[in-house]
Amino acid sequence: MCYHYALTADKVEISTRYALEDEETIELMNDYDIVYHNDGFAHRAMPVITADEPHKIQLYDWGLIPHWFKPKEGAVDAQGNKMTALQQARAFSNQTLNAIGETVFDKPSFRNYIGQKRCLVPANGIFEWHHLDKKTKMPHYIYLKSREIFSFGGIYSHWVDPETGEIVRTYAILTNPANSLMSRIHNSKLRQPFILPRESEGTWIDYDLAKENVKELIRPLGDEHFTAHTISKLITSRYESSNSPEVMAPYDYEGFQSLLDAS
Repeated sequence: MCYHYALTADKVEISTRYALEDEETIELMNDYDIVYHNDGFAHRAMPVITADEPHKIQLYDWGLIPHWFKPKEGAVDAQGNKMTALQQARAFSNQTLNAIGETVFDKPSFRNYIGQKRCLVPANGIFEWHHLDKKTKMPHYIYLKSREIFSFGGIYSHWVDPETGEIVRTYAILTNPANSLMSRIHNSKLRQPFILPRESEGTWIDYDLAKENVKELIRPLGDEHFTAHTISKLITSRYESSNSPEVMAPYDYEGFQSLLDAS
């Protein structure tokens, strides 16, 4: 599954990539900064382009909160502290960072959104782990050979916090079976995030796209478009910030053969 990605482009580069270079779009992104490591469980606000406002780039939080989510009265966390409605919603959204493409039309958390609330999620790369055994994992950074921005296919929701009245805008990234390269790298799950061919991005956020056509789009992008390298374990460090350029820098592990050459 996809819980970690990078968006190293700045707001002008993102606006240019999607031909949304008007002042309003750039203004909407004033709170965005380059993100070298976006950890899904941090629920960071990230740029998305939605079906209902395809001419804007907006900031949505990763981890979909369904519009129907209702917090429980008196809910407490692991330490026994009372949880706010938003804290409960965020806890729920830890489970909705991804939506499985093959079942997205059936699952209660997602089926209300796949029909007309689809979005593009800009990214520069993906972080995944190769399992050598049960205890040893090698982190990898995967990206387009061109190093260009690409788009995950996502879905989005607007949830109203009953305690504050705030509208919380969230998204999930779809996944599909892994292509050949991703199968070699992400060998424990054999899944990958759903990445759209550039020519299909506009179709994905077409408000009137039929269900059958949506299903046809959800397929793995071929591994001929991608390359990858191993990175250091900074990405999982408890003592240093992983949101730095060093997190994606190539790092060689003694005795570990590149998976790019594997067959």
